[in-house]
Amino acid sequence: MARLFRERCFSGLNWRYGASTLLKKAEARLEDELTTVRTLGYESYFLTVADITDTARASGIRVAARGSGAGSLICHVLGISGVEPIAHGLLMERFCSPLRRALPDIDIDVESARRLEIYNQVFSKYGDPNWRKPGNSSRCATVAMVDTYRARHAIRDTGAALGLPPMEIDLIAKSIPHVRARNISQALDNLPELKNLNLNTPLIKMAIGLAERLDGLPRNLSMHPCAIVLSDGAFLDRAPIQINASGYPMVQFDKDDVEAIGLLKLDVLGVRMQSSLSYAVQEIERSQGITVDLDSIPLDDPKTFELIQSTKTLGLFQIESPGQRELIGKFAPETFTDLIIDISLFRPGPVKSDMIKPFLNARHGWKSPQIFHPDLYEALHETEGVVVFHEQVIRIISTLTGISFAEADEKRRALSSPEGQQEVCDWFYPAALSKGYQLPVVTEIWEVLRAFASFGFCKAHAAAFALPTYQSAWLKTHYPAAFLAGVLTHDPGMYPKRLMMDEVRQLGIGIGVVDVNHSTRNHRVEVVGGRESIRLALQDISGISDGEITSIENGQPYLDLADFVRRSGASQPICEALVLIGGFDSLYNGLNRRDLLLNVNNLYRWSRSATRLGGGQLTLGFTPELEASGLPKMTKREKVSYELDHLGMDVSHHVIEFYAAFLNEIGAVRSSELLAQRSESSVLVAGIKVALQTPPVRSGRRVIFLTLNDGYGCSDITFFEDMQSSYAQLLYGSSLFLIRGIIRRTGARGISLRATGAWELSAEFEKWRNLTVCER
Repeated sequence: MARLFRERCFSGLNWRYGASTLLKKAEARLEDELTTVRTLGYESYFLTVADITDTARASGIRVAARGSGAGSLICHVLGISGVEPIAHGLLMERFCSPLRRALPDIDIDVESARRLEIYNQVFSKYGDPNWRKPGNSSRCATVAMVDTYRARHAIRDTGAALGLPPMEIDLIAKSIPHVRARNISQALDNLPELKNLNLNTPLIKMAIGLAERLDGLPRNLSMHPCAIVLSDGAFLDRAPIQINASGYPMVQFDKDDVEAIGLLKLDVLGVRMQSSLSYAVQEIERSQGITVDLDSIPLDDPKTFELIQSTKTLGLFQIESPGQRELIGKFAPETFTDLIIDISLFRPGPVKSDMIKPFLNARHGWKSPQIFHPDLYEALHETEGVVVFHEQVIRIISTLTGISFAEADEKRRALSSPEGQQEVCDWFYPAALSKGYQLPVVTEIWEVLRAFASFGFCKAHAAAFALPTYQSAWLKTHYPAAFLAGVLTHDPGMYPKRLMMDEVRQLGIGIGVVDVNHSTRNHRVEVVGGRESIRLALQDISGISDGEITSIENGQPYLDLADFVRRSGASQPICEALVLIGGFDSLYNGLNRRDLLLNVNNLYRWSRSATRLGGGQLTLGFTPELEASGLPKMTKREKVSYELDHLGMDVSHHVIEFYAAFLNEIGAVRSSELLAQRSESSVLVAGIKVALQTPPVRSGRRVIFLTLNDGYGCSDITFFEDMQSSYAQLLYGSSLFLIRGIIRRTGARGISLRATGAWELSAEFEKWRNLTVCER
């Protein structure tokens, strides 16, 4: 085993570093890491993880490592991680150390759409080839997860137990935020958007009281979303196993319990962005005949960083949120290392500890970097003297005290508790002073180390995230249609698809409506006359089943509506939806959608009659003749309304277009023009709500962040506590808004609005239209 492990590692070293100037350094580091692994006896663990990733890649499944494992050179040369650890200053000791006997944890990100394929491969190879056969005992199992009561589940279950009407229970449960069950009353008292709920009846009060008492109690046992454990033939002697709802063996222990009893645990996480990246690469090859290897693209492409710096990052992994777009606008990342820093800074700890401001001040030359001591330049220069990473703490402690990285990591871990901090402090001062460092320097550095316990982040973890972030940005830069087709198909981000559809428009990519002959299950790239467009997918039709999609695809092409009704296997409601969203427009010139809709019911009635009589009648002249009814064509507004009803997206026109005259008259500013406005100026903006969040902020106060889309981009608006009592109910209860706010400029590209007023756009539009009619 040890010999095989060593041979595989050095084979991988030649693969990764054969032509690199880092080869000598990599050889020396690999020997050190191999010594650590040999001391701990973990060779089989690394080989198992590598085998699983190799098997997945051989099946065409994208795989990437996440977490501190990306800091290991062994993981890199075995192909587990795509992040190069030496150039980025990552440390094996943060991941695995001879001083720490706990099994290292390698998390594997895979395509979410194919995660269960990997499960099946693992169960077949490491368990039993016939593991699904009843009575067979597998050496593999998924891990249980104990779901406990939180607010919404507690309200639903207590309401049902008390016999409350299901619709009433659903309304209350959906209105309550995602909080602990014991905090339901507190949320109802403090959140202004909940003030309109009628919760004063005795039965509802009883339900809330009972729900709060359920807080934290077990509700059910479910399958952990990513954990798998491996064992030997004595698995059943160690742990109870049951078959879960997905048909997999499941050990009745949670993730902490399985590690405590010594089982080998692997985390295989389904990541939708990996599915999007894989699908985009397939579409590039299908539509253009170009093969793209995302794992081999250069990480210094200027055009990719131009896109990132523009803040047009919708759809990109990790950097599409309003806060990230603002930070990107201030930061303007220029290198892959900058992406690592950006992802690390945008975490609750650094945000709460206000580490972003000193970093940006130093980055842009407004203040000098604070390096503390020349010996620490190597550890701190890339973050302008601001301690951001765990790895920096390890290097600082090691440099000032002379201990190894492994020992320094143990000291770093001890900083997480008050008792540990005191022990480290008592040791650190004498150790650093004995190395010749002056007391003021030691004191200054210690204060930084002590504070770091609340805001640090693992650089290896950030680097593992930065890789798909960059890959998604590279695809959006060079193959935007294929990338957005992947995003629309696998929906990996935080925003609704309608916003991604607007991004398609903004990038000048054409949009092909859902069509019974050209649409497939997924969104596809079409190239017509040298121009790329995205053909919308059948999967987006509300209420359509997998069986109906497959049946429609198998029946393509269709001659007309009657042929579709006869052969597609689609239900009448789905057929009607297809008519309303233009699915048959390409088949008819003289008939409009109203004409076709009038005939759908008759065609289905004839189809059922033909089926009862043995079929065939519809093709022998008995199909009813479709004639123009004289009804007018649908208006643009009607078309958009049906698109929203059945697709959840405004495809043919952006909904804000219908309010353009009103918005122009009142002087509303388009989102694309906000950067031209002066800071602290008051403006009106309008749009459709695409995101509403209340994330934790440094002040500890509740802040509502609203993102609007107006067809020209996004506007990010902040509602502080003084505005929430007046407008919270409106924000949570409506979707179209007119907002008055004060411009806040935070750098060349960073901009947001502080709200001072909010109105429901359609209501204000009706007032304006009625006034206009009266004036005429």
